[in-house]
Amino acid sequence: MARYIFPKGFLWGTATASYQIEGATNEDGRGETIWDRFSHTPGAIYQNQNGDLACDHYHLWREDIKIMEFIGLNAYRFSIAWSRIFPEGKGSLNIKGINFYKELIDTLLSKNIKPVITLYHWDLPQALEDKGGWLNKDTAKYFSEYAYLMFKTFKEEDIIWITLNEPWVSAFLGYGFGVHAPGKKDMKGAFIAGHNLLLAHGLAVQAFWENGTKGKIGITLNLSPVYPASDTPEDKEAVQIQDSFTNRWFLDPIFYGKYPEDIWRIIEKNRWNFNYSSEDFKIISLPIDFIGVNYYTRAIVKKDSENPYWRIKHVSSENEKTEMGWEVYPKGLYDLLIRLNRDYPKPIYITENGAAFNDVLDGGRVKDEKRIDYLREHIKEAYNAIRDGVDLRGYFVWSLMDNFEWAHGYSKRFGIVYVDYSTQKRILKDSAYFYKRVIENNGLED
Repeated sequence: MARYIFPKGFLWGTATASYQIEGATNEDGRGETIWDRFSHTPGAIYQNQNGDLACDHYHLWREDIKIMEFIGLNAYRFSIAWSRIFPEGKGSLNIKGINFYKELIDTLLSKNIKPVITLYHWDLPQALEDKGGWLNKDTAKYFSEYAYLMFKTFKEEDIIWITLNEPWVSAFLGYGFGVHAPGKKDMKGAFIAGHNLLLAHGLAVQAFWENGTKGKIGITLNLSPVYPASDTPEDKEAVQIQDSFTNRWFLDPIFYGKYPEDIWRIIEKNRWNFNYSSEDFKIISLPIDFIGVNYYTRAIVKKDSENPYWRIKHVSSENEKTEMGWEVYPKGLYDLLIRLNRDYPKPIYITENGAAFNDVLDGGRVKDEKRIDYLREHIKEAYNAIRDGVDLRGYFVWSLMDNFEWAHGYSKRFGIVYVDYSTQKRILKDSAYFYKRVIENNGLED
């Protein structure tokens, strides 16, 4: 029997995001966000669903922490809704919002569950979007002011802070392809938004160090290893372009203070050039404590001369797919962690890993064997990475509970806890009991 036992002190957690679970969008002084506006735009979301109620975590958080306790989590990653703190994104402070998160954090700490807090998980205050959103460089400054307040408020707590969640998605799905809030379709704008998001990250890191906050700080990026469809030089070149666009475009500025040159050449060719200063990169590349990695699947690409921008095409494999249409490929997690350890050596947390499957509640039980298999095989690859020298310090399942899955509404279930949206009843899936055993054993026996 193989044993996959993790280092002492390894963090076993789950992850959520404010707009996806909290609900209470009009309560206690919370301001409107871009996702409130976008989800109420006809046709933007599956069946015109929205996050107005979501999982009602704003009222049921105590029950949710009891579930975390039962599972045995020693860490919980969640995000703060910027608009609960500053309803307009800046200016007037909402003390009720601060008190909500303070009570949540205090309760987690009292249960020996480490808070891992994301400051920005896509829910920009709409008032700032009305002033240009992430196309406006001032938004980065307002973000740093909000971040500084959070660092100051929780200065003495041993919290792991994440500046941004998946800025690639914020920039390119929100401002380039228009499938996420704020729903804009402007590729040049997407690159500008991405730069301002990076600057916001750097300014928040600067605020963290200046404030002398006790915890640690890093960023979470959605990263996927890229493989060629064949061994031809053309397909290997496609790998480089895809890797630079989806991985290195955010990694390189943070670690090396510059953008990948191959993508910049494409930007110039398409006249998407934007202005930035060397001072920006000094801020963007300020030292961080760790990288947060969200891994779900890999990318397979080939050269495609018909593609007007990137000259690449994504290729599908014959492997099993999740409900999102994403290939199940655990080995990709190992390959990604090894590569990050080589090229961007920092401690790593897997801040999201999980899968959506067609979960069915049958007799009060959800038998989600496919999810259990998915988690088991990815946890094994995480162990293998540690064995081979990667400084991996935690693993967070996406997600604690089923929730509002952005443009997919409530049609995709990622949780290890089933949510009956008609009653808000929480029901632990078989995967929750599996994960409970993993945590009790600090690993797997297989």
